[in-house]
Amino acid sequence: MNQTNTWNKVDQYVTERLLPHDAVLEKVLSANQQAGLPAYDVTPNQGKLLNLFAQMQGAQRILEIGTLGGYSTIWLARALPADGQLVTLELDPLHAKVAQANISLAQLDSIVEIRVGDALYQLAQMEEEGVQPFDFIFIDADKPNNPNYLKWALHFSRPGTVIIGDNVIRDGEVINENSQDPRVIGVRQFYDLLAEESRITATAIQTVGSKGYDGFVLGIVNS
Repeated sequence: MNQTNTWNKVDQYVTERLLPHDAVLEKVLSANQQAGLPAYDVTPNQGKLLNLFAQMQGAQRILEIGTLGGYSTIWLARALPADGQLVTLELDPLHAKVAQANISLAQLDSIVEIRVGDALYQLAQMEEEGVQPFDFIFIDADKPNNPNYLKWALHFSRPGTVIIGDNVIRDGEVINENSQDPRVIGVRQFYDLLAEESRITATAIQTVGSKGYDGFVLGIVNS
């Protein structure tokens, strides 16, 4: 059995053992595929990991930067209490339309707000509106802007806020200081900012699975 097949089979094993059958989430993935959305969704076991992290933190307010079709949005929103709120930012109107339908299917309209447009513009708008800090922030959008998203995440944080960034290993290319890939450069700058920023304590974990070789950054805001 080659390495990739092993990763896929282990993901399948974990999912079968630890994630109950969920018709809604399966329909969400199918809807995303039928709409032609890129297959960038987190895996089911990663979705549940995000859900567990949000529950562990006791999150009542969540910010997600990068909605796509709303798959991770639903996992996160399900961790919230009935009076919780999740704000998710999506650039592409088609993606946002698909996500809205998926969120309605999951009966989470009362909890989730999708803001459509450039995320940096939306974040600046939220500042003008006086949006309150969030308990949990998930960054999973265009990687060249990761450093900017982290700065905004810190702005919308409080002591104890958990910040998670996805796709931060990139098949190991993150260690290639000569990479010309804007995504790798953005992720490396993300690490640099985390290393320099005294307000957050962070680490990263490498992951393998059906989505290949990548990883998450996890941080907690301490001031």
